[in-house]
Amino acid sequence: MNVSRNDAATWASWFKALGDPSRIVILNLLATTDRAMTVGEIVAAVDIGQSTVSHHLKTLADIGFVQVTPAGTSSLYEVNRACLECFPTAAETVMGKASAIASWMGDHQ
Repeated sequence: MNVSRNDAATWASWFKALGDPSRIVILNLLATTDRAMTVGEIVAAVDIGQSTVSHHLKTLADIGFVQVTPAGTSSLYEVNRACLECFPTAAETVMGKASAIASWMGDHQ
């Protein structure tokens, strides 16, 4: 299966968003914690400065890997479960294992 330009652009933005080790650490924390967290909780867990964590969370939210829910004067961040399903499928397709992409393609055409 050939990758379309549109899909390639989408997936490239996903890979780019994961191009920073701190973002991977933050995303892994949110995926394995299995609950929404505040910036303060994330900062304490990953030992990265608050402004840096906030910047990375914005990047992850902009791309759709993280969902943000306002909670009073702060926000709660949690992993977007749909991304946990789509990202490996996109990676498999890029690497030539197209059979895993069928469900994703059906939703995005």
